[in-house]
Amino acid sequence: MYIQILGSAAGGGFPQWNCNCANCHGLRSGTLRALPRTQSSIALSDDGVNWVLCNASPDIRAQLHNFAPMQPGRALRDTGIGAIILLDSQIDHTTGLLSLREGCPHQVWCTEMVHQDLTTGFPLFNMLEHWNGGLAWNRIDLGRSFSAPACPNLRFTPFALRSAAPPYSPHRFDPHPGDNIGLWVEDTATGGKLFYAPGLYEVDAELKAQMAEADCLLVDGTLWSDDEMQRRGVGTRTGREMGHLCQAGPGGMLELLDGFSKPRKVLIHINNTNPILDEDSPERAELARHHVEVAFDGMSLQL
Repeated sequence: MYIQILGSAAGGGFPQWNCNCANCHGLRSGTLRALPRTQSSIALSDDGVNWVLCNASPDIRAQLHNFAPMQPGRALRDTGIGAIILLDSQIDHTTGLLSLREGCPHQVWCTEMVHQDLTTGFPLFNMLEHWNGGLAWNRIDLGRSFSAPACPNLRFTPFALRSAAPPYSPHRFDPHPGDNIGLWVEDTATGGKLFYAPGLYEVDAELKAQMAEADCLLVDGTLWSDDEMQRRGVGTRTGREMGHLCQAGPGGMLELLDGFSKPRKVLIHINNTNPILDEDSPERAELARHHVEVAFDGMSLQL
């Protein structure tokens, strides 16, 4: 299984266009040793030629330009994208579909809840029908495995994650299973197993057992501390309120990951306020002591 990190930041990217927090200002001024990052998205392949895109961020055009296999040049019009899986209906994970309109129709996998949001409050499916039929919906049922014809050796098993639906969702204040999912991905040819959950918050015994069997954990790295947005002076909501498990403290992501010895551990979906973006920070050194990596745009993994 080939795993390509197209984008590794949370919504807004890093630096965020309108933010002058210590991280964003430091990167712009050259006083912070850090890498710029686009909004979170990955691509998966079983042959390195045909790819399944997981989420379509607003930065998708630049991400595809920076990853040559996405433009293999086999025909006058061509793409390496064979399928698209949406893990939720958030703007920073779906808006990129608008930039892919020239390549329609696209095969899109998502849950009933996500499809409802994207045909009502944020009707991308309806809008893109005008481009060669738009998006062909393939329904994801929780707990039921599926494969995309483009990558037949990859078997995807979705699982529900606790999270609120977007502000434009008709059921914003009435959460349903399927508003946000993670993916268990197995390469049936190599046996490689990926646990992918960029929106991870609560982890029950079943998920822990699954994580222990993975070869790689690619999980939520949004915030270092639960009150980070408040500490940085850029927001009032906590990580818990946003549906993200912070890294530090009792019950945090580092404590959770310490319980697994087998898999490679990588954080993705990193908010611009998170001190781990600073490669010289004590928080980044703490990650290294726990053998936890920080995803970056262009990072390649193979299982």
